[in-house]
Amino acid sequence: MALNSLGREIPESYAGRKLVPYGDPYSITPSGSVAARRLRRVNPGASKLLSSLREAIEASGLKDGMTIATHHSLRNGDFLLNRLVAEIADMGIRGIWIASSSVHPVHAEIIPHIKSGVVAGFHCGVNGLIGEMASRGELSCPIVVRTHGGRARAIMEGSVQVDVAFIAAPCCDEYGNMNGYSGPSACGSLGYAQTDALHAACVVAVTDNLVPFPVVPVSIPQTLVDYVVTVDRLGDPAKIVSTTTRITTDPVGLQIASFASQVIEASGLLKDGFSFQTGSGGISLAVSDKVRNAMRRGNIKGSFGCGGITGYFVEMLEEGLFGALMDVQCFDQEAVKSIAKNRAHQEIGADMYANPFNAGAVVNRLDCVILGATEVDTSFNVNVNTESNGYLLHNTGGHSDTAAGAKLSIIVAPSIRGRLPIVRDRVTTVTTPGETIGVVVTERGIAVNDRHPELKEELIRRKLPVKEIGELQREICRVTGTPQPLQFEDQVVAVIEYRDGSIIDAVRRVKE
Repeated sequence: MALNSLGREIPESYAGRKLVPYGDPYSITPSGSVAARRLRRVNPGASKLLSSLREAIEASGLKDGMTIATHHSLRNGDFLLNRLVAEIADMGIRGIWIASSSVHPVHAEIIPHIKSGVVAGFHCGVNGLIGEMASRGELSCPIVVRTHGGRARAIMEGSVQVDVAFIAAPCCDEYGNMNGYSGPSACGSLGYAQTDALHAACVVAVTDNLVPFPVVPVSIPQTLVDYVVTVDRLGDPAKIVSTTTRITTDPVGLQIASFASQVIEASGLLKDGFSFQTGSGGISLAVSDKVRNAMRRGNIKGSFGCGGITGYFVEMLEEGLFGALMDVQCFDQEAVKSIAKNRAHQEIGADMYANPFNAGAVVNRLDCVILGATEVDTSFNVNVNTESNGYLLHNTGGHSDTAAGAKLSIIVAPSIRGRLPIVRDRVTTVTTPGETIGVVVTERGIAVNDRHPELKEELIRRKLPVKEIGELQREICRVTGTPQPLQFEDQVVAVIEYRDGSIIDAVRRVKE
């Protein structure tokens, strides 16, 4: 075992790979060049169209021990990964690694195939029952959790080699041009699949909406697609929404949103050119609503909103409060409709969005990002991967990427969740390092990282409830009591990879 700079004990190697301990957000300098894929040739008159998913798997050359990838733009409505793994199992292929952009609760259907050895491990975050069972020691499958930007980096540098990318294409022609804007499974942006299409050894477009050539507009072009196959249904777009898309009416949430919006106004960042990202939860949308009103009052026009886009951001774009939306993933049907018709609603890939090893990611241009947390500690480290029971239940997403890139990252969370304090001496799992977190906002007060002394002084001047984070923790624990520390076995069930490829923490089997 080795200790990283945060004092977290990580294994020296995991799943056959030597690990690099986390140092700081900028300690690793990239070397080498972008991973290449082989050249290919398709002659005039040749057809890419295959008759079934099985024929596509056979044509791809998939063999035991190889790595496949899908994207998660349909989120909990995705049908493709389950169907794909079942077909692979029927063909007798084993030891497959899954390097999808995310695995959701709907994918619990593949658990029997993990137990049987068809699936060997995951080069991605897992949400739901798979992570819970791994945390209990009921599944033996290595899991490497990556950020959205970190996944793009890993594929582009070749540390994760995707042998076959199966891209769910809601609108596709027989030559492989595709977009996500129309069809029964329309999901909007295909941003997470763009890296796969560029770098996978073989690319298969899977569609339930084959249209005449050419698809217009093109999100992923024919030049990157080897085969096209049709299925009856890619998924249920109604299940793209995984959290509330309505502003919270809870008094605690509204108080948090009020404090957070006042932090943004006090920061001096809310001016012409303001750039902003927030999530789709009720508190985040309440913050957005208050920022929206402040922009109206001040006649402020922002430059862009980014990340996973909701209908709320679409309304701000249409109102002229932002000049553009940079969209790696649509979070609801309003966003799907918008990206299909509004040229200022720009589809971007995960590389452009958040990869730390390129000539400049969009997250580097963010003024402010609103993020959630399951836990925060007195060093401002944030946990979003594991719950209070220690189970691995959530992916990292763009949490660490945006915190590192934005001028000001704000954590919004209720001080007590499930009778447990949100602020701890030490988080169960470090997802995002405290040195990239600016402010923690709860309904009981605001804690400002020492990295932002001017902001702290301004908040105090405005008579907002600024507290030292240790003081905030003690206040909360006087209500909840101090929780007993969780007990873990030595067995590592997953490693949490920081966006640069270093290991920021390890998740261990929970001692029952």
